[in-house]
Amino acid sequence: MKRLEFTIALVGLAVWAGGARAQDAAAGEHVFVKCRACHQVGEAAHNMVGPSLNGVVGRRAGVYPDYSYSDANKNSGLTWDEATLKVYLKNPRAKVPGTKMTFAGLSSDADIDNVIAYLKQFGPDGKKP
Repeated sequence: MKRLEFTIALVGLAVWAGGARAQDAAAGEHVFVKCRACHQVGEAAHNMVGPSLNGVVGRRAGVYPDYSYSDANKNSGLTWDEATLKVYLKNPRAKVPGTKMTFAGLSSDADIDNVIAYLKQFGPDGKKP
């Protein structure tokens, strides 16, 4: 009986811990408000101070059309996968020294995960699948 209780407790802990780290696109939309001064997403998105972020997850750095990237960004060799975005969104200038992105970064790991979940919804054309 104690073994069963231990197993149930262990499974419950794993579910709770996994849920605590789950990405939440709706919460990410609220976090993205901090990004909107410079970036847009969606079907009508265009470049502003920063490039449109449509299709950013999985895209190579420095390649979005008609945006004037810093040499640091163009030559970074990065691909914006989730792991790279997590580090970059925490401290952009540390990840890409010389970037012209002036945003200091997001301090909360949950906010970073959530904004990535939000961005993952948008394909290169700005549509959600």
